[in-house]
Amino acid sequence: MRRALALAVAIALTAMSAAGALAGCGGASGDTRGETSAGALKVVATASFLADIAQNVAGDRFTVAALVPRGADLHTFEPTPRDLAMVTDSDLLIINGAGLERTFEESLRDTGEQVRVVVASRGLTPRTPQPGEPAGDGPGDGQGAASGAHETDPHFWLDPILVKTYVANIRDAFAAADPDGAAAYEANAAAYAERLDAVDRWIRGHVATVPVADRKLLMDHVDFGYYADRYGFRIVGAVIPSVTSDAEPSARHLADLARLIRRSGVRAVFVDFGENADLARQLAAETGIEVVDDLRSHSLTGPSGEAPTYIDMMKYDTQRIVEALR
Repeated sequence: MRRALALAVAIALTAMSAAGALAGCGGASGDTRGETSAGALKVVATASFLADIAQNVAGDRFTVAALVPRGADLHTFEPTPRDLAMVTDSDLLIINGAGLERTFEESLRDTGEQVRVVVASRGLTPRTPQPGEPAGDGPGDGQGAASGAHETDPHFWLDPILVKTYVANIRDAFAAADPDGAAAYEANAAAYAERLDAVDRWIRGHVATVPVADRKLLMDHVDFGYYADRYGFRIVGAVIPSVTSDAEPSARHLADLARLIRRSGVRAVFVDFGENADLARQLAAETGIEVVDDLRSHSLTGPSGEAPTYIDMMKYDTQRIVEALR
């Protein structure tokens, strides 16, 4: 991640409120923009789940487009010239922030265009890995957590209560860009916050069916920390010792992870849809655990799929986790 660029985004947004002008942060393409009436805001979000969250705030005033195609890897997706043109033509670009879109940043900066950016996660404090869990730099042996050396985890959205901060930031950005719609954005945001509270209760109820001793998560990469914190899981390891899916684990790391699996009694390894599950399957074959390779934590499905909205995605992932661990 280009730390200086990320800092510039945060500073610019704080100084100019949620709709500040910024050169140098961007995204890539996917879903086409829906029909919008003349004069309506043109808003683009990097990820499909971000676009869905923002659409709930926008209501029927305009359509929010998603840049990254559903099913694509957010950590590695690179924009095309058409994607960059879509971003620079927009009134607002919504990003998750905290380094998630790092592959987009240089591409848009190189265009020299001014883009108004909304950092959805602005104001949230990144988590610190718990004792005994991977810290973005190795298996769950506690070394990274003990030293305090770990990557920033950008996956705030896997805790729906934290998403209420996303909603507030998006609401304020929309109201600043479109004052006539401020009352509608306020009402829409309040209604959606209630739905987030409801899905939080739903998840808690389902997780309660898993014995506490079995609430152990082995992930493909280090991404479910906020979910684990909220719902009482323990992250025991990750196949890829990083908060991104494009890092490369060493042979020693995988050997250590296999020993950890046997020692901890882990039941399954969880991989997001679209990510390479070969290493996870190799570990599963060696240790006898199950592979669940269809989580939707980074991307929604199409309208007829199992996770067409952010809330559906959170319920779907919870069901898959609970089924494997119960």
